[in-house]
Amino acid sequence: MAIQVSETKDDGEVTEIPDPSQLLSLSEGSEESDFPEGGFKAWSVVLGAWCAMIPSMGLLNSLGILHAWTSTHQLKDYSESSIGWIFGAYGFFLYFAGAQIGPIFDAYGPNYVVIPGSFAMVVSLICLSFSEEYYQIFLSFGVLGGLSACTLFNPAITVVGHWFNVRRGYATGIASTAGGIGGVIFPLIIIFAAPKIGFPWAIRIIAFLSALMCAVACLLLKTRFPGNLKAGTSVDFKALKDVKYASTTVAIFLVEFAVFIPITYIASYAIHVDVEDTMSYLVIAFLNLGAIPGRFLPGLLADRVGRFNMMVLTSIVCAILTLALWFSASDNLAAIICYAVLFGFWSGAAISLTPVCISQVCATEDYGKRNGTTFTISSVGTLTGIPIAGAILRRDGGEYGGLIIFGGVLYLAAAVAFAVARGICRGWSFKTKF
Repeated sequence: MAIQVSETKDDGEVTEIPDPSQLLSLSEGSEESDFPEGGFKAWSVVLGAWCAMIPSMGLLNSLGILHAWTSTHQLKDYSESSIGWIFGAYGFFLYFAGAQIGPIFDAYGPNYVVIPGSFAMVVSLICLSFSEEYYQIFLSFGVLGGLSACTLFNPAITVVGHWFNVRRGYATGIASTAGGIGGVIFPLIIIFAAPKIGFPWAIRIIAFLSALMCAVACLLLKTRFPGNLKAGTSVDFKALKDVKYASTTVAIFLVEFAVFIPITYIASYAIHVDVEDTMSYLVIAFLNLGAIPGRFLPGLLADRVGRFNMMVLTSIVCAILTLALWFSASDNLAAIICYAVLFGFWSGAAISLTPVCISQVCATEDYGKRNGTTFTISSVGTLTGIPIAGAILRRDGGEYGGLIIFGGVLYLAAAVAFAVARGICRGWSFKTKF
């Protein structure tokens, strides 16, 4: 209990002197709320985060073309489910390793993870370019690539929160457009370079571009708060005792479970319904073109209407698009492209806004740790979602109806989960901005 100290003046007036611990709390709170919200340093950090996410999230958004290419070339003798484990592993390690990367970032800053991760990402792509066997692709891209991507993605997302608060959704969205841009550039390189100079050299071009982006990221990513050494550098699942944080984590788990199914299988679906190969691969580029504005426009709106509210809306729209438009598209190329662009736009919030939702239920100095913990839990969904969808595809004899329904229902579950988390965190009124 705080002790109130009083002082009696000569005229008999009594003045209360605040408890010193309260003064300290007020001081810390005012410092915490003092975010730049812009300026050269803040936006240079956003640029650094953007560069870090070109290779990490750009490759994540290119899973569809990599899946389609390898399933018809290097791994043509393997089942869809078996191939799915490779690309599920990339997403798994990208999120799972955040349990360690996030706390290290909180304690020591970005250089301890971004610099070694940049080298590892380039090595991963070079190794992939020489890979022919299943285990080689799995280890080079699925394991090393996923771990390297985590060292770039987790600090890039978290460090933006050191410089922005009120405009955090917008700034994070701007940085996250890198995933869509990388997801356009990388597939185009594979589509047009691989047939002429070979798939290995196409991957080496991607490796060179990634090295350039990583070098800029290493120079620009800077934190603003001192290292939180007291928090330790290991994940703390005790944070899940906080019901607000736990409910947010469940919602993010479901939306991350859902988002990779269309991203991974839309190109293979186009090939299945006899769309010409080059156009089938281009569907991934169309999806990521939609994702570019889908990363920052929902973030801009979310800062005004609420981040959780926006996640409910985007999840519902993605469910409707998947269950209605994709399910009924058949071999209609216009419908497939329309779905890819619209889904790319509305699904972008699953990457750009979910970390911002985490930031609303934790202190800024714990942002990296909580972000890493949540995405570690979500990694289970990313690991199993793609192969489960592949198993459904095999069960249905190569028909995509069950896979599409599976993805759409997951999005509906995510919408419900975000609505529940919003109610727990801020209340159940429809007018609440949260």
